[in-house]
Amino acid sequence: MHGVRLATLLVALLLSACGGGGGSPGTVSGGSGSGGTGTGGTGTGGTTVPASPTVTLAFTNSAGAVSNGLTGATPLTVKATVLGADKKPVANAIVTFATDSALGVFSPTAGTALTDANGVASVTMRAASLAAGGAGTVTASTSVAGTTVTGTGNYSVGATTLSFGTLSATPSSLQAYGSTVLSVDLMSGSSKYTTQQVNVSFSSACVTAGKATLSATVPTNNGTAQTVYRDKGCANNDTITVSADGVTSSATTTLSIAPPAAASVQFVGATPVNQSIVIRGQGGNGRTETATLTFKVVDSFGNPLAGKQVNFTPSTSLVTVNKASDTTDASGSVITTVNSGTTPTSFRVQATLPGTASGSAGDISTQSDSIVVTTGLPVQRAFSIGTEKFNVEGWNVNTAGTTPATHITVSLGDAFGNLVPDGTPIVFQTNLGAVGTSSSGGCNTVNGSCSVDYRAQAPRTATPGQPATACNAATPDSTRAGLATICASTSDGTNTLFAKTSVFLSGSNAVNTFMNGGLVSFNATAPNDLGTIGSSATKVFQLQINDVNFNPMPADTRVEITSMLNGTAAAVVPATVPNIAPHGSGGDDASGNTLSGNQGTTHTFSISSTQPTDCKNATQASFNVTVATPLGSVTNIPFKLSFTCP
Repeated sequence: MHGVRLATLLVALLLSACGGGGGSPGTVSGGSGSGGTGTGGTGTGGTTVPASPTVTLAFTNSAGAVSNGLTGATPLTVKATVLGADKKPVANAIVTFATDSALGVFSPTAGTALTDANGVASVTMRAASLAAGGAGTVTASTSVAGTTVTGTGNYSVGATTLSFGTLSATPSSLQAYGSTVLSVDLMSGSSKYTTQQVNVSFSSACVTAGKATLSATVPTNNGTAQTVYRDKGCANNDTITVSADGVTSSATTTLSIAPPAAASVQFVGATPVNQSIVIRGQGGNGRTETATLTFKVVDSFGNPLAGKQVNFTPSTSLVTVNKASDTTDASGSVITTVNSGTTPTSFRVQATLPGTASGSAGDISTQSDSIVVTTGLPVQRAFSIGTEKFNVEGWNVNTAGTTPATHITVSLGDAFGNLVPDGTPIVFQTNLGAVGTSSSGGCNTVNGSCSVDYRAQAPRTATPGQPATACNAATPDSTRAGLATICASTSDGTNTLFAKTSVFLSGSNAVNTFMNGGLVSFNATAPNDLGTIGSSATKVFQLQINDVNFNPMPADTRVEITSMLNGTAAAVVPATVPNIAPHGSGGDDASGNTLSGNQGTTHTFSISSTQPTDCKNATQASFNVTVATPLGSVTNIPFKLSFTCP
């Protein structure tokens, strides 16, 4: 009997150890309205499975009631309860929440939270947008004792229905360039929607046109969106429209904005820009008989005004205004044109805004700058020609292919002393050397002048009357050896106008050098004797230096004392050959028509003893006068001078 009781006890113990007798000790079910469950171990068929940690989700609304319905106006609190395998709360566990971002978003945005002493971690979930709708799942995951545990819960999202209250403007009527405050409430049913900020867009036709300003997007603050509207010359009624994502209908209000008053009319400019036109019938060659004048109407803030009438009046009846009145365009600009008459004159055009008189002040007006009506054609008396360098080294050498020997410049004016128009053509010709360029024998004026290069080359002997020019048709060219005549000519449309100048093709050797009217010696064995002076005296003498054709040496030729022995020389005056124009008894004559006599330069030399005091013995000084041209040719003229002691 005792043995039977022992066997029965052993069987009962075995059944208890194996989980026998039914039941699931590893299952944890969420309570009613919790929205989710977590699962632990189960026992089946006599086999025991160890219990596991669990995560259970529950949803509550802002009142703390169980709810899994989410809208833009009703956020939910998501609670995850974490239990260990022993079914006890797990504190300080990191729980990560996740859901469809198109339906819901969490706060904090990281979607993580720590469990408290009760094993509960909480986050707030809001609708992703006011228009979001559908059903979704929240997944909460954590790690307990190295084991990853998850739990889920389902929720629904209902679109939030919002509307705008009345869009108000304070004030609703504005003076030009005034401002107003625009305000609108965002409503959820009959109450302002304050659950979250909503971006509200403001727009208007004047803002789009740049004639007013406001903040295009404004977030609601406590359910209200406000912005400041500032006029910038709208000058009309302007309808303001507000809209927002998730709000099906917009709201509008209309502002009444006074137009700005014209404050001034301004002269902008004239075409042609040189503000001169030619008399009727003298157009062409880059000149016009019509001036175009532009004015601009602005308000007191300097902003342009469109649609304003402007009347035009010339200051003289000698010109014709082609458009006596016009209306400003969108930029506030208005244009009129004026044609010249048959008489040279100057004029202005007055622009007036009719109907702008106030009190004793007349209508607003302004005047253009002065416009000149002139012939624009060159005249003979205003035809000038100039030469940069008259005496160039060119009798023995060519300057072709190197730096031009000199430049010739022509300047022209019209009958009223104004510069001729750009592009007036000038023709150049010469009887010696070459002038102009390979593409043109002349030049076209810019700002009333133009220049060409002259270079030394063959021919170097003039043929009378060749080439035929307007200059030698009036006065024969000089036939002096080494003198080139250069003729410049143009036309006024009827007559040929001309001017001429001359250039010396100077030789490179001072072979015609005179002292006291006689030709000097160039023989080193027979130096020029300056005689005898006392050792305390100074010998001053002059040389008149010419080239082979009795023309001046090239400009910048150096004249100096060299190889001095037993004497002292002061600086030569002048030390270089200057720029020398052809000349005669009447003075300089650049044309060469009245040229006569030797054309060379006179230089002064001063020689003194090396022992001007306490002279010990008589000495004789010797030295050279050296004439060196810019291109390197050298002429030496030998001299001697005796000094005696007292």
